[in-house]
Amino acid sequence: MFGQPIIMRSWKTYSLLLIGLVLAVGLGLTLLGLALRNFLIELWWFESLGYAFYFWQRLLYRYLVFAGGVGLFFALFFANFWIGSKYLGAPRPSETASEANRNHPSPRLYRRFQTRSLVFYLPLTLTLAVIVALPLFFYWEEALLFLLAPEAGIQDPVFGHDIRFYLFSLPFFRLLYSEVMLALGVVLLGLGLLYGLEHRVMPRARGGWRRGARLHLSLILLLLILMGSVYFLGDAYMLLYTDAHLPLFHGPGYEEMTVTLPLIGGAALLGLIAGALLLMVLNTGKGKRLFAGTSLLLLVVIGLRHTPYLKERVGEFVVEPAEMTRETPFIEHNIQATLAAYGLQAVETRTYPIHEEGWEKITPEISLSLRNIPIWDDDKLLPVYRELQEIQPYYAFDRVSVGRYEVEETYRQVFLAARHIDLEKLGEARQTWVNLWLRYTHGYGVVMTPAAQPADEPIEWLIQGIPPESVAGLSVDQPAIYYGPTDLHPVMAPNATHELDYAASGETKLADYAGSGGVPVSSLFRRLVFSLYFGERNILYTTQMTDASRLLFRRDIRERIKTLTPDLMLGPEPYLALANGRLYWIQDAMTASKWYPYAKAYAGDVEHFERPFNYIRNSIKVVVDAYNGSVDYYLADPSDPIAAAQARLYPGLFKPLDAMPPALKQHLRYPKSLFDVQMDIYTRYHQTDPETFYNQEDAWERPPDQWREDLERMRSHYLTLNLIDPDRFEYSLFAPMTPLGQPNMRALAVAGNDGESYGRIIVYRFPKGALVYGPEQVNAFIKQDPEISQELSLWRRQGSQVMHGRLIVVPVEGVVTYIQGIFLQTASASPLPQLAQIIVSQGPLVVMTSSLEEGFRALHELIKETREQEPVQKVSPRDEPPEVTQLGPSGTNGHH
Repeated sequence: MFGQPIIMRSWKTYSLLLIGLVLAVGLGLTLLGLALRNFLIELWWFESLGYAFYFWQRLLYRYLVFAGGVGLFFALFFANFWIGSKYLGAPRPSETASEANRNHPSPRLYRRFQTRSLVFYLPLTLTLAVIVALPLFFYWEEALLFLLAPEAGIQDPVFGHDIRFYLFSLPFFRLLYSEVMLALGVVLLGLGLLYGLEHRVMPRARGGWRRGARLHLSLILLLLILMGSVYFLGDAYMLLYTDAHLPLFHGPGYEEMTVTLPLIGGAALLGLIAGALLLMVLNTGKGKRLFAGTSLLLLVVIGLRHTPYLKERVGEFVVEPAEMTRETPFIEHNIQATLAAYGLQAVETRTYPIHEEGWEKITPEISLSLRNIPIWDDDKLLPVYRELQEIQPYYAFDRVSVGRYEVEETYRQVFLAARHIDLEKLGEARQTWVNLWLRYTHGYGVVMTPAAQPADEPIEWLIQGIPPESVAGLSVDQPAIYYGPTDLHPVMAPNATHELDYAASGETKLADYAGSGGVPVSSLFRRLVFSLYFGERNILYTTQMTDASRLLFRRDIRERIKTLTPDLMLGPEPYLALANGRLYWIQDAMTASKWYPYAKAYAGDVEHFERPFNYIRNSIKVVVDAYNGSVDYYLADPSDPIAAAQARLYPGLFKPLDAMPPALKQHLRYPKSLFDVQMDIYTRYHQTDPETFYNQEDAWERPPDQWREDLERMRSHYLTLNLIDPDRFEYSLFAPMTPLGQPNMRALAVAGNDGESYGRIIVYRFPKGALVYGPEQVNAFIKQDPEISQELSLWRRQGSQVMHGRLIVVPVEGVVTYIQGIFLQTASASPLPQLAQIIVSQGPLVVMTSSLEEGFRALHELIKETREQEPVQKVSPRDEPPEVTQLGPSGTNGHH
């Protein structure tokens, strides 16, 4: 009876303690999660992808490099300040007390200065070291690549260094130079203040600074003088990047090598002499006039180096009278360096034999060549996919990829696109938390059509519908798409709500995610951290989680790749591949640098690239599984020193290309973005003879694209032809070239994509004695054909919008043919482009029909008629190509 209140009080006390403990633990976990949420999220995300070791590498490397820099500068600061305060001071009062009492008015202050200097200089020097070494915290990777980069095996033509020095060492030395100069400047200033203060507080009888102080300051000043000479050395190296001779050539020329470089060398030598004389003046008081004269001469030399007067006079009186002779070796250096920097030194050139009279008959080989001509392009095909195959309002197609597949034992070029989820199409009322995070989690399926399509038949679908229906050999075993090249909302899957897999034909099918993507969120602490990270309290409170639930985020594959490897430069677009029944995204990753000596910087269409460069390689192929989100890196170019250095820095990050599954490897393609860059450079730099390059006698350009408003020049396109190997049809990139300022075609560049031909670039030059009409001329022929113009005008009057497709250059059996689709689009709420007709042209002979086969038959008959009516007129090398606007009778002989 007396114990009951005691028991009650104990129970209440324990309950309050338990509640307090729970609250304290909860508060502690919340504070811990809040403080470490970014770190934990990054760690868990890297672990989920199998890159935990790589995560710790990147984290520890940064701090190791920074700590090394701090240690180096701390040792420099502390050693100098400690020596200055302990060993180069006046004699200790305890040793010579009588002399100290006579010469030093405050022995106590002096003794405190010496005995307590460590307490003061330790935090001071550490703070200074952290400030000076801070750039290494941000540029730690450059420091490690400098240490690990392999030799490139190519030497620059001026100083004879391996290219490795310029790609890795020179940028790092420039960074380190500024830090060392700052550190030495701080040391000199600090020692000056230290010795000045000591001299003022404890003056000697003679009034001068001690010999030890002068020697110490002289040593630091000597190091600064030597660093000044290093500056001139760096100035000499930077000559290799001058653009003073543009637009003729890039890099140093005669004036730089015979005037500027000697002036830099003279300035470096005079700087050392002037520095030595300065030390002599400061320590002995002698040589003042000699120092003044040397300094004046140094200023004159520096002025001549940085003012254009001397260079202009040499250029005017020495170079201009014999410019070709003077600049030849430097032009050759620029040509060879630029070709090497852009991977063009191994370009193969062939002569394309023009069959001026056309084909005698359309052979089976010619017919096979026509089976893969991409009449549609991605701009025209994307609205068709959206209109006919999105099926549900929350699905979307955002891009069309081009590829090649074995379809029913036939090698065919195709277009394909992934059907991804688009939550914005749900409407505001349906964009609930459950729908966004749990229900609508993924896209579904892929569509595929052949590249070649007739105009008089419905579109042929190789894969279509939900669930996907495909022809033989193109099965889609895992059609769910959780990762893609779009900004996808984070989701939690699987979950107790179940996910919408697809809804079609009155059927709604639910699914539970069974992949390895995402971060497990089974624990309460992880849910708390994710809730704090995303600012979503429902992640913590929801009851729809299961033990298998995973949080899938960073589902944009470019974001995933950039988070993992921020230094790789990604191509404009990833492309879709279907291999072994699964969907993959393949992203081309470039290594690039602006430090290749003597190479021309790329000045073309740079909007698709992240930074300026004068060296580029497609060294890495990145594969992302559309279901699991796994990211695999494959080293496609082991000879690239940048990729090789990164492979050394991160062992195991890059897999050898042979480790890629064969079914996936056969879908790799040479990136259009890189090929366009290479061809932009090659238009000038195919002229390897310095005299030809100097006069630009054979300069080319990319022909204008008359039918596209957003592009000034024709870009490359994929075709499947037997142009690389006559016995085999291969998937290749094509880029036409015209002479600079002229409309006729001069060459056709081809890049291989299949097997051993991958990356092989062949440039077909047309004989100078043969007239090959260029795209601009063919555009004029098409526009001026009366029957084609009449029919197009009729369609426009009927309210249809007439759109011209890409003009495709097709070289087959010695005949260059141009093919273009004509599309109609009605002015309706859902405008759907429709392939109406196909134009086939060989020079001024133009026909427009409903299919390629019919077009080539009609064109062949037209050629035969023309040959019977008029004799074939040969064009000699001296003949000028006919004006585009002055067409003869054959220019208006279009047939339908």
